[in-house]
Amino acid sequence: MTHTFFARARVPALAIAVGLTLAACGADDGGGHNDHGTAGTGGTPTSSAAPSGPAADAGFNAADVMFAQMMLPHHEQAIEMSDALLAKDGISPELVDLAEQVKAAQGPEIETLTGWLDDWGADPEAGDDMGHGMAGMLSTEDLQALADATGADAERLFLGQMVAHHEGAVEMAQAEVSGGRHAGAVEMARSVVDSQTAEIRQMRDLLASR
Repeated sequence: MTHTFFARARVPALAIAVGLTLAACGADDGGGHNDHGTAGTGGTPTSSAAPSGPAADAGFNAADVMFAQMMLPHHEQAIEMSDALLAKDGISPELVDLAEQVKAAQGPEIETLTGWLDDWGADPEAGDDMGHGMAGMLSTEDLQALADATGADAERLFLGQMVAHHEGAVEMAQAEVSGGRHAGAVEMARSVVDSQTAEIRQMRDLLASR
């Protein structure tokens, strides 16, 4: 199964929307943010979409907002995929453990991402506009195929789909590491790169054994 990565022609439009959001909310943010136990200031902004003026002093930039808005639906879909597998009978314990591991890691991150977007005055649903065009996102047909599959076929399909899904998340996280400002968001992005790269290796090994 082939999965598309970023629908790049649509990214600039979302970046413009992010920039307008930041311009509107930045003046009220004042100094650095500190949310969910993470520091509110990070490295030097490198994103070309980074705001200037008050928003640039708010401890986050457009790359941070883009990362949170896009990773939110991405994580939500990973949990949807995991739930679809866990609802099936006859799934091997190692696949059950993997699906539960995905949910345990990404559920709390969804809450954190939502909290950041709320603090930044950014729309948490903006990433939905990218829909299935985001890196690694499954199409409606892909999700239905997973829902309909059973037994070993479901396991193989889940593994192949989740590898592509994780690869998309890693790509987005690497962009945040390179261009983000908010220390918590960059830290999460580094964690996503490390943990999901390890899970990709694990899933490829599991897929090869089937």
